[in-house]
Amino acid sequence: MSEKEPRQAAAVLAQLRQAAPLLAVLLAVLALWFAWNGWQQLRGEQRTTAAEQGRDAAVGATQQSLGAELKRIDARIADAAVQRALATGDLAAAGTALAADWPQLEAATIVPADLKDAYAGLDDGGFGRLSALEAALVEDRAVLAIAQIDGAPRVLIAAPARVDTRLAGVALVQLPMALATAGLEAAPLDGATYLALRQGNHTLLSRGDEGLSNVAARMAQPIPGTPLRIAAAVPRVDPPLLGLGAIPLLAGAGVFLLLAVVVYRLPRGATSVARAEDTTPTFAEALRTPADGVEGEDGIAPPPVPVRTEATKKKATPSSVVLDPSIFRAYDIRGVVGTTLDAGVAELIGQAVGSLMREQDLADIVVGRDGRLSGPDLVAGLIAGLRKAGRNVIDIGMAPTPLVYFGAYHLRTGCCISVTGSHNPPDYNGFKIVVGGETLSGDAITDLHTRVADDRLHTAPQPGAVSERDISEDYVRRIADDIQIARPLKIVIDAGNGVAGELGPRVLEAIGAEVVPLYCDIDGTFPNHHPDPSEPQNLEDLVRTVQRFDADLGIAFDGDGDRLGVITKDGENIFADRLLMLFAADVLERNPGAMIVFDVKCTGRLPGHVLRHGGSPLMWKTGHSLIKAKMRETGAELAGEMSGHFFFAERWYGFDDGIYAAARLLEILALDDDPSAVLKALPNGISTPEIKVPAPNDDPHSFVARVQAESAFDGARLSTIDGVRADWPDGWGLVRASNTTPVLVLRFDADTRDALVRIQQTFRQQLLAIDPGLALPF
Repeated sequence: MSEKEPRQAAAVLAQLRQAAPLLAVLLAVLALWFAWNGWQQLRGEQRTTAAEQGRDAAVGATQQSLGAELKRIDARIADAAVQRALATGDLAAAGTALAADWPQLEAATIVPADLKDAYAGLDDGGFGRLSALEAALVEDRAVLAIAQIDGAPRVLIAAPARVDTRLAGVALVQLPMALATAGLEAAPLDGATYLALRQGNHTLLSRGDEGLSNVAARMAQPIPGTPLRIAAAVPRVDPPLLGLGAIPLLAGAGVFLLLAVVVYRLPRGATSVARAEDTTPTFAEALRTPADGVEGEDGIAPPPVPVRTEATKKKATPSSVVLDPSIFRAYDIRGVVGTTLDAGVAELIGQAVGSLMREQDLADIVVGRDGRLSGPDLVAGLIAGLRKAGRNVIDIGMAPTPLVYFGAYHLRTGCCISVTGSHNPPDYNGFKIVVGGETLSGDAITDLHTRVADDRLHTAPQPGAVSERDISEDYVRRIADDIQIARPLKIVIDAGNGVAGELGPRVLEAIGAEVVPLYCDIDGTFPNHHPDPSEPQNLEDLVRTVQRFDADLGIAFDGDGDRLGVITKDGENIFADRLLMLFAADVLERNPGAMIVFDVKCTGRLPGHVLRHGGSPLMWKTGHSLIKAKMRETGAELAGEMSGHFFFAERWYGFDDGIYAAARLLEILALDDDPSAVLKALPNGISTPEIKVPAPNDDPHSFVARVQAESAFDGARLSTIDGVRADWPDGWGLVRASNTTPVLVLRFDADTRDALVRIQQTFRQQLLAIDPGLALPF
């Protein structure tokens, strides 16, 4: 051993002895930190356990109390006196007999099964009663609900009243609210926690810290046999230090404290070991070395700072641009690239939108594009036009249309443009435009063309600014913070090589799904199939992949991600109007009486389904901007179109979003052991997908106008809000003009195959009478 090594060891020991007090303090601080974290975790675990015990006690007591009343109504309907009255059709006497010897009963009645009187009484505040009666008929069993009766909540129980197998009426009884709340009132409760009895989003009774009410759904437990649940919450506890639990943290605190004592007691003294001269240059000296600097009069100069240059983007020039009025459609702008649409046209459109924003004193706008090859050039032109009008542009790059819409809310601009051709062929592209929170449609779209034609374009003294921003993670986090599915589901996602192929899987994985991607690489030529989930032939690969991977579900997005298609485990295509039934039932559970808007292409079974679940159905014109405008007008919580657009105002922003709709769908289906069975159980009949027929002279609107004027559909109830829809008691048919392509759109739906054929033949006769050359595929 050399002489140098003992000297080095002695030096280290001496330095350790000198530093012992400081090291002991640091170890003591670590001990306190671990102890504090351990105590916090222990207290959090104890509160969670206490809250769960109180919740479970309330669930058990409430289930026992309400379950007894559910059994009682079945027993009372089976009573001999009630049965005799029902057999003779004397519903008043049956109701009197039903009420006999029923403790705490407030009211009892049996109404005719057609519920005509119940519907007639809606204006008198009878909606809660009607909802319970409808639910009893739909579920064919005794059901319970809480409803406002004469300004106060009451327990309502309804059940089908049968004589043998014949439905004679529907029984309805009213009971005091205390039957539902007594269990929660008696449950043990730590004052720092929170318990609540809830029906949907409505809190019927709460106890504890009200500040925790907004996070109580995470620990909610349903009360079996009822639509009620007990929600619970505990104060937030920070994530455990190093991922350790309470006991390991407290043990670690003891170890650090022991080490602190040992180190503090180390003997301390002086050392005669001289510190060897350290010739290593300091950091400041190193900076003065000539390796990278430049010798000058004052010594070594620091190296020059590199200057980043950015390639100048290609800027469109609108000189001599021809603006084809045909690209300005009913609810967006869309054309063929190189024919009616190019960067120069995009610049004029950008300047027109910017001029409109200036009139509304709006300064900032979000811009994004789908994966089409023409997107970058059109965005460059669009941004140039917006900046020319003095608007500040936030470019979020390649993004699904819902992400662009989200950006207008998230970045508080109120304005956005998605450059997208949606589900159209690769040579199409276009613009979906929102200004001041409203999606432009109809006259507002036409006015953009008029501005250009009349030279009413604003040119600002200074161009607006442009910046780039990635908000995809904000979008994922916003959805995942609100939705976490109850159990993992394996799903296949077919993005059709559209722009949702990257973001869609990220969102659904973030909420807890296992994702199998199919055609999720973004390719603007759409090499595998057309990105339109409303066309059954585009879902064939998805069906095979779902079956090959034994997945729970198949999800399909269109080219820009604002539409949704769904395939069950066994390959059934669940049309969007049936999905809307599922979404409506879920939304209405939390928002009784809410308006549900649907387009003219949706099934005739949808309005009845909405009514049975306590909602208000409204049929409206097809078109994403038209539906959104009607939602704002009516305050609707939900809307949907047969094409696969879904608009959630409840818990979301009201714009059409296929990715968010998929997350809401998984949230519902994960509560059941068999998601496909839930979907297949939705009301169904014999229906066709959308049938698209080339319009005579490429002018579908003129042809539909002739149908409205010249056709006669005997025995049908006609609607002409969008094309011609004829409803018969056993089915319906529709012909309307597409607003995006020069085609007629038809759809048929009926209770039986024979009725479907009859309705199709009726339409065939009427349409061929107007144009015998029309090529009808039915």
